[in-house]
Amino acid sequence: MKKDDSWDINFSNLIEQDFSDNSSSMSLKRREFLKLMGGGIVILITVGDPLSLEAQRRRRPPLPDDPNAFLRIGEDGRVSCFTGKIEMGQGVITSLAQMLADELDVALDSVDMVMGDTDLCPWDMGTFGSMTTRFFGPPLRDAAAEAKAILKELAAEHLKIEQGHLITKDGIVYAKDQEQKKVSYAELTQGKKIARRLKQKAVLETPAEFTVVGQPELRRDAVEKVTGKAKFSGDIREPGMLYARLLRPPAHGAQLISVDTSGAKRIKGIQVIENEDLIAVLHEDPEMAELALKEIKSQFKTPEATVDDKTIFNHLLKVAPEGETVSQGGDIPTGEKLAAQTVDAIYLDGYKAHAPIETHTAVAKMDGDNLTIWASTQTPFSLKDQAAETLGFPPEKVRVIPPFVGGGFGGKTSNQQAIEAVRLAKITGKPVQVAWTRAEEFFYDTFRPAAVVKISAGISDSGQITFWDYGVYFAGTRGSEHFYDIPHHQTVAYNSSWRGAPGSHPFGTGAWRAPANNTNTFARESQIEILAMMAGMDTLEFRLKNLKDKRMRRVLEAAAKQFGWTPAKPPSGRGYGIACGIDAGTYVAHMAEVEVDKKTGDVQVKRVVCAQDMGLSINPEGSKIQMEGCVTMGLGYALKEDIRFKGGEIFDLNFDTYEIPRFSWLPKIETVLIEDRNAAPQGGGEPAIICMGGVIANAIFDACGARVLQQPMIPERILEAMP
Repeated sequence: MKKDDSWDINFSNLIEQDFSDNSSSMSLKRREFLKLMGGGIVILITVGDPLSLEAQRRRRPPLPDDPNAFLRIGEDGRVSCFTGKIEMGQGVITSLAQMLADELDVALDSVDMVMGDTDLCPWDMGTFGSMTTRFFGPPLRDAAAEAKAILKELAAEHLKIEQGHLITKDGIVYAKDQEQKKVSYAELTQGKKIARRLKQKAVLETPAEFTVVGQPELRRDAVEKVTGKAKFSGDIREPGMLYARLLRPPAHGAQLISVDTSGAKRIKGIQVIENEDLIAVLHEDPEMAELALKEIKSQFKTPEATVDDKTIFNHLLKVAPEGETVSQGGDIPTGEKLAAQTVDAIYLDGYKAHAPIETHTAVAKMDGDNLTIWASTQTPFSLKDQAAETLGFPPEKVRVIPPFVGGGFGGKTSNQQAIEAVRLAKITGKPVQVAWTRAEEFFYDTFRPAAVVKISAGISDSGQITFWDYGVYFAGTRGSEHFYDIPHHQTVAYNSSWRGAPGSHPFGTGAWRAPANNTNTFARESQIEILAMMAGMDTLEFRLKNLKDKRMRRVLEAAAKQFGWTPAKPPSGRGYGIACGIDAGTYVAHMAEVEVDKKTGDVQVKRVVCAQDMGLSINPEGSKIQMEGCVTMGLGYALKEDIRFKGGEIFDLNFDTYEIPRFSWLPKIETVLIEDRNAAPQGGGEPAIICMGGVIANAIFDACGARVLQQPMIPERILEAMP
């Protein structure tokens, strides 16, 4: 698909069909780490680094070459697991503990998780992309396996028994035939620091030997969070801490012309900071800081708006760069000649906010020439570097401690609020908290980008897809490659990153849970259903006819069995839909049932079945919770969530106009996990969200004949598309 194709968007006609007959993408120094560890056992081993290529791309170090950074066995027998990953609701606080406990052979409840602390944990590029289990899990298992092997060596020396006659269980080393001869991991450490290397690589457990991995476990943070004991960045309190409120522009790109802070200065106890672009008021009482902010008089010059939420799509097509081929096979012209019927369609997707319940928050504290930051962040090590650079500090003088993060979804990676707190803490010499308001959260969000997808496709008389010409503009490439059996195909990306080139978006864009894949799956799976209708076939039958991928066939068939799918040609009036996709190495298939009010266009999703093949599931209970969360969150982007704007001015600044899913929306959610204990574990935090737009779009069409090609599928668009 070429960039100069004349496909300007006409909202009244996004599909063109031809039914004519056509034959023809800091490790700690050893000495410093030993100081931090105090008493306990230190194990020197070597592990591989699956992140090294990505780390090098970002010009950051790989995982430490001293794997003592991964774990510590204390004098009391408890085990600390150190990970640069953070917990923001995805459940790795439980699943990583399971992986360590199983490989080290200790009780799960004896493992304490230390997450994201840049002074204690190995460097990590950030928590995103459903990569924690896939990329951090293997080196963690390697470290645990070697630790256990070293402990057996030490036990053999202590018990004077050959190592081959020893077994481990629940943190104790036993003689195989004389269980009274034993020594605990705690007894072996005795508060000493032990440095030892293995002469050979430790042997990992086989899946058949797992006793903790693969077992359903309730989340370890559940009680803390339900009872309110869990600490988030906004719960951090430091003596003398000041609450900051900052002057903000009315629109992105606006320039400050004048400011008068005299009114704020008259309020008792208020400290006013005017430092370059940073204008803030601080007080020991957050309400007084808010009052002072209202007393600041300011004037901004706002640039003329040249685009809004209605014209953005044609704007993106006009500024799109030349395309980059993502994948291709066969020859498109040949496939077009083989097609008996063809269809061209344009799919649109507006900007989406991350809208986490916890807004961006941070506390920064100076202690002499050392800086500590407690922040709501997905990227603590990146924040460490940002803060050091901002203040001109050596990185070792900066420590980031992420408490629990109240939702991120890809939106808490840039750390603006933390840098604001850092600057203010340095200027005032006091601890400072910056907690964005809901309006600031929406305004400064890096939205999921608006995007356009163009697809040309055709089928033969027998219902075989003969060609597939796919062009995606500004969404990104994740999920853009099809997995169907199509001999002639090409996928082209016009701006392959979701961040967008300068001038493409009027404000910041970024990763949003399974970035790009939600848009691409919506477009692909909608187009597949259009082709099935043209072929006069049941949509499940059509997919299976054009699908050789065994894993995808398996998840589709599992979903159909759970759903009780019966064949029918669309639109059948039943309100049934199908969508499937691949994300983070995980295969998913959704089936849904919806009701559409033909007078109002309102949609009620009644039931969703989600089948998922993620290889080995570390914690099946946690996997199902993530699947249910993805289905719930996906209702929002599919049906309601859309950012309204004019130029750099954002009109949706709270939940009164930006609707996220409510409990009243929730369908019956049924999850099916296809277990494969011998397969490597794949991502689970994002895959189940990617199909929600497509499955709902297809179910709406089946219910009332309305083929909606723009997300969100609000009632007005459904009514307009109704035949």
